Amino acid sequence: MPLRIASIVGARPNFIKVAPIYKALKGYAEHEIIHTGQHYDFGLSKIFFKEFDLPDPDFNLEVGSGLPGYQIGEMTKKLEHVLLNHSDPDQTKKGTLGSKNRNKHARVEKSKPKYDLVLVYGDTNSTLAGALSAFKTGIKVGHIESGLRSFDRRMPEEINRILTDQLSEYHFASTKTAMANLKKEHVYGKNKFTGDLSVEVVGEASKISIRKSKVLRRLGLDPKSFILFTMHREENTTSAKILASIIESFELISKKSDSGKGQSINRFIVYPIHPGTKKKFKESGLYERLEKCPNLILMDPVGYIDFIQLIHNASKVMTDSGGVQKEAYILGVPCITIRENTEWIETVEEGWNRLVSVNPSKIAEYALKWKPTIHSKSRINSDNSYSTSEYNSGKLKQIFGTGNTSSLIREFIISLYK
Repeated sequence: MPLRIASIVGARPNFIKVAPIYKALKGYAEHEIIHTGQHYDFGLSKIFFKEFDLPDPDFNLEVGSGLPGYQIGEMTKKLEHVLLNHSDPDQTKKGTLGSKNRNKHARVEKSKPKYDLVLVYGDTNSTLAGALSAFKTGIKVGHIESGLRSFDRRMPEEINRILTDQLSEYHFASTKTAMANLKKEHVYGKNKFTGDLSVEVVGEASKISIRKSKVLRRLGLDPKSFILFTMHREENTTSAKILASIIESFELISKKSDSGKGQSINRFIVYPIHPGTKKKFKESGLYERLEKCPNLILMDPVGYIDFIQLIHNASKVMTDSGGVQKEAYILGVPCITIRENTEWIETVEEGWNRLVSVNPSKIAEYALKWKPTIHSKSRINSDNSYSTSEYNSGKLKQIFGTGNTSSLIREFIISLYK
């Protein structure tokens, strides 16, 4: 009988990571994708499957948004049905296990798990729910991007990481620091340094982007004429004071750029705003002020291919996202992180990332004046890929591995079940 594997995903970072794993496991295992429905908007979900040529998820649990406890609880409950292969009139292949489940409170009999292994990715609520459901149904868990620590327990993602690692049997670490963290914590199971899937994903996306993306043309922007901004973490979006400080940062950057005290390459700020963050600005009564910021280009979230195009062509990136910090480093674009800490400490140690917290004057200063200690210009390679050449050529230290992560994970898994 072939090896049976399920990947549990639910949010943008998960979708991106599952793509190379799905391709690597093809022909080696029966691999199904279970989508929790944590991101239910087309722009934040289905488009990623389309861009990376992934099939529709085998199951979509349609959980949607909600408070963390509710969301994780709903995911766990519905995942159990799928993992144990319980028959249900509303559960179908390529279908859903959504709110129509009429038997959701019915007593269920014990049954043999459907899968040999469950893979979870990163640090989202879907990650934790997937690990917990698999563990409780007797299925071994492999955690991809294991061992990351910001050492800030105020972050929901940090708690998700720690708990997921404790529930996992196999730990696939992206960096040497992550491996060291796992060793220090004496986590149960087997640890494997694999590098990070982002090296593969960004490389593939960059090739597609240069052929297909028209996002700069739509926005009327020249390469390196703007700063790319993203923000979505709860620690930043739930505070009206922080939201106001972000706007003040934009105003300062625009004022100094227009006065000639800043650099002209940073004239514009491009902000693909997350729907949840947009809602927070409006609830705080700050959205109108945000819209009036000079030189700020607000836009709806874009697909991953367009997003990679934006990162590559930005003069700098400002973000609170761990994934964007990685992508900026791999593409050779300086990153300013609006947090007090980061799980990707290597990017800071290499001089390519700066932690500035939410301090308007400091953000503006770094946006307009800071240059990395290691600076190399992005360029297009002969095969039409982007500046991953800087990463792959060694001009940037290869802290995330060499781009063979999916193969290493596949070979490790196959070796376990020979």
